[in-house]
Amino acid sequence: MGDSVGVTTPPVESPGALPRPTVAIPAGRAAGVLGRGLVDPADPVLAAEDLGLGRGDGCFETLRVLAGEDPGEQRRVQGWDAHLDRLERSCAALELPRPDRAAWAALAAELVASAGSGESALKLMVTRGLPGSGVPTGVATLAPLPASALRQREAGIAVVSLSRGTPADAHADAPWLLGGVKTLSYAVHTAAVREAERRGADDALLVSTDGFALEGPTSSLLWWADGALRTTPAGPTGILTGTTQEALFAAAADEGVRVEAALVPVVDLTAADAAWFASSVRGIVEVISLDGVPLPRLPELTARWRRLAGF
Repeated sequence: MGDSVGVTTPPVESPGALPRPTVAIPAGRAAGVLGRGLVDPADPVLAAEDLGLGRGDGCFETLRVLAGEDPGEQRRVQGWDAHLDRLERSCAALELPRPDRAAWAALAAELVASAGSGESALKLMVTRGLPGSGVPTGVATLAPLPASALRQREAGIAVVSLSRGTPADAHADAPWLLGGVKTLSYAVHTAAVREAERRGADDALLVSTDGFALEGPTSSLLWWADGALRTTPAGPTGILTGTTQEALFAAAADEGVRVEAALVPVVDLTAADAAWFASSVRGIVEVISLDGVPLPRLPELTARWRRLAGF
């Protein structure tokens, strides 16, 4: 097994194949493949039998891209090193080759140059590639941040609790469950968000079968109680350690804030002084209600956490 991510080249379209429909690509969108550079975002880049497509066998990272405030100012990718560190950990857990950081940085720079004004999301994806090939595929995309993410950042989110279906320590002795790994297999996460929306909420809080609040489908859970900023512990819980949460906790601790990792029963979360979801795309978002129960809001702390996390 090599030391860097290679590229699987998709099959060449045969002369008798149906013509590909013309797709209008909105401004600010771009795509690229490791080893090839930029490609048309509407072009196929995976072979039909790629295990990332057929099995969700791979991992990814999503990073926030900030456009310069002044014309000509360089765009900035937030938390690059932290995200690449986590991508390396995910690849190691999946027994995939270690990502070539220089190659990813070069590809990301090409995509980021296509970013429009405002904020964008840069996604880096690694698939296992064709069965038996041992050659992963690396793909990156860039797209403007969804309007819903910006709206929720300002307005806050209503959240409903949904069962994860396992106890809080389910991942303690089961590494094959890939706890803490950001895999491509996100169907359960997106299904949880759809269920939350069916119930009239904006997002879901995943809860263990023994009653502990864990995380959002794409976010870390934060809450303020007894003068401490808290989040769910990783490890046995199997939650994904968030890069935004880690950056916030490090900066908050430097300012003398007490930060802790602790399990909290979901029934006790409504007694917290405030709660937030944290992610790379939405940033620090206030949880304004849980299962229909309004939660306190602390705008001063929200503003402080956003400043410390770079939002």
